[in-house]
Amino acid sequence: MHCIDSRQPQQITLHISRRKPIHFDVLAFFIKFRNQHQTFIQRTTSSMKAFCLLLSALFFTFSAFGQDISGQWNGILKVGNTPLPLVFNIKQQSEGYTATMDSPSQGAKGIPVIATSYKDSILTFKMTNLNISYEGKWNGTRFTGTFIQNGMQIPLILGREGVTAQTNPKPQEPIKPYPYHSEDVKFRNESANLTLAGTLTLPKSDGIFPVVILISGSGSQNRDEEIMGHKPFLVLADHLTKNGIGVLRFDDRGTAESTGNFGNATTADFATDVKAAVAYLHTRKDINLNKIGLIGHSEGGMIAPMVAVDSKEIAFIVLLAGPGISGKEIMISQSRTMAAASGWSEEKLAISDKLLTQMLDVVILESDLQKMKTKLTPIVEESLQLAPNISQLTDVQKQQTIDQIIELQVSPWRKFFYSYDPAPALAQVKCPVLALIGSKDVQVPPTENLSAIRKALEKGKNKHFEVKELPRLNHLFQEAKTGLPDEYGTIEQTFSPIALMEITNWISKQIQ
Repeated sequence: MHCIDSRQPQQITLHISRRKPIHFDVLAFFIKFRNQHQTFIQRTTSSMKAFCLLLSALFFTFSAFGQDISGQWNGILKVGNTPLPLVFNIKQQSEGYTATMDSPSQGAKGIPVIATSYKDSILTFKMTNLNISYEGKWNGTRFTGTFIQNGMQIPLILGREGVTAQTNPKPQEPIKPYPYHSEDVKFRNESANLTLAGTLTLPKSDGIFPVVILISGSGSQNRDEEIMGHKPFLVLADHLTKNGIGVLRFDDRGTAESTGNFGNATTADFATDVKAAVAYLHTRKDINLNKIGLIGHSEGGMIAPMVAVDSKEIAFIVLLAGPGISGKEIMISQSRTMAAASGWSEEKLAISDKLLTQMLDVVILESDLQKMKTKLTPIVEESLQLAPNISQLTDVQKQQTIDQIIELQVSPWRKFFYSYDPAPALAQVKCPVLALIGSKDVQVPPTENLSAIRKALEKGKNKHFEVKELPRLNHLFQEAKTGLPDEYGTIEQTFSPIALMEITNWISKQIQ
């Protein structure tokens, strides 16, 4: 829920946005960010997976005046202060070209590209389901153009020269060799016919250990939950393992080394992937089967209770910025909190709340796709008028923005996410629960979500839980000034040591 945006986009974790998510789905807010933060993009993902622009699939097929453009084309997308290398691998086919995309710094390879055109020296590609487009002009040696997602524009030059993935680790990022056992693993989700790839870290190479499974937020995430130059799950796994707690973390389906289709999946589908991870741990002899726990971040904090209710094998769960209210309420609350932090007036916030509510209700209630698009159009058009500098957009740009926003909404993930209320599942959780949200979290605001989590657990008569708001921490559990997503990449800290100790100390009590 890097953005419980918000599902946004898929790995590539161009963290330019999970779906935001819990990724920033506020139409007017998106437009505002486009104008104020041209270099930035849950869930949502997703959104929120973050915020974070999450790219999970791209498209690139073209032809150029008979020139053979097959082969590798490279560029660097600068997301805030973070350079993100992209590699496009082009193959010539009978009717043009096909391509895949790699993100070397994120370990993502072979992301399929969908539809393109090349005419009059202009290369264009669109991915309406991800609200992504690109237009580049051939200058004889390179394509010089602009990458756009959700209205945010980032320059992107594609050439034959090689690019180098960012290698500078953040201060908290562990360096090999690790003082513990680390093993790359694969396991099957037979119900979904896919294979999940991940890393299992254990305190020692032999013994029987308690283990937690890490569940990522919205958007296609790799096993480290990479976002804006940070690897929070790597840092968390390292800390826990050094403190005697094993960790299994894995690439989301259809991401990095995991197979499957991320784009068509819902939160409930991701829950089956976690169940497959639990089943895999039961095949090993070095795991304490009575001490298997779940740690879910953002959207992962919705998934953990879903799994715990269905499985008596879960000993405890930790909810990191997990929602306690419905996806619809999350989006409205997230939208208001972020827009208010950006200086919107109360009058403008009220109008935005009304229009966003109307839009979400259409997505939730309308089952016919074409009728949904028809009903969304006037709402989105009216919302667009809230955008600053709207007069600077051409009619074509306005229509493109409207079309992109509508296409972003009409997905199975969003319908499920907006409709889902986590309270009933939380009320059925009988194992110990720790729920943490940072005071500066603008994606999953702490007051209403922690209150709802507490209320649900009390309703279910769960007597073994702690609910805490951690001062000065944002959605990623970094010590922050504003809490806004465009700050994520500028902070050197990946994961607050205070939060790490809160998690570790609590889990240690559960496994005694």
